[in-house]
Amino acid sequence: MSKAKGDYPIPKFHFRVEWGNDFRMGFTEVSGLDFETEVIEYREGNSKKYNKLKQPGLTKFANISMKRGTFEGDFDYYNLWRKTYMFQEGNDTGSQYRRTVTIKLLNEKHDPIITWVLENAWPSKVQSTDLKADANEVAIETMELVHEGLTIQEA
Repeated sequence: MSKAKGDYPIPKFHFRVEWGNDFRMGFTEVSGLDFETEVIEYREGNSKKYNKLKQPGLTKFANISMKRGTFEGDFDYYNLWRKTYMFQEGNDTGSQYRRTVTIKLLNEKHDPIITWVLENAWPSKVQSTDLKADANEVAIETMELVHEGLTIQEA
């Protein structure tokens, strides 16, 4: 087990998201950096133990939810999501729209401390802001990414 560095826990408010090699998008919130191994339970009928054995099964990755403020004339979320139509046409051009997405937690010197790498990510859902006449808030839009793998890299 590795020894923790520093005297205090890392703050979570300083991070950067890189969408493939194309461009970098600013976000106010990233959530869903979850992964788990499903459990396979098994018991043979002639087992002397009256409980099931448990063994690791498939790995399951949560969808990543990314939120940011809505800006006039900025339709990046919608345009990225629209490219998923290429997947539905049945040709192989859809694979070119899957991206490696890198999420980096940064220290006060803007250096990455922890890096999460999503493999073959693509937007499956875009949610526009809710509208409320008496609200005093920034309009927030949300994009949900699906992916085929999550790795964590230490700086």
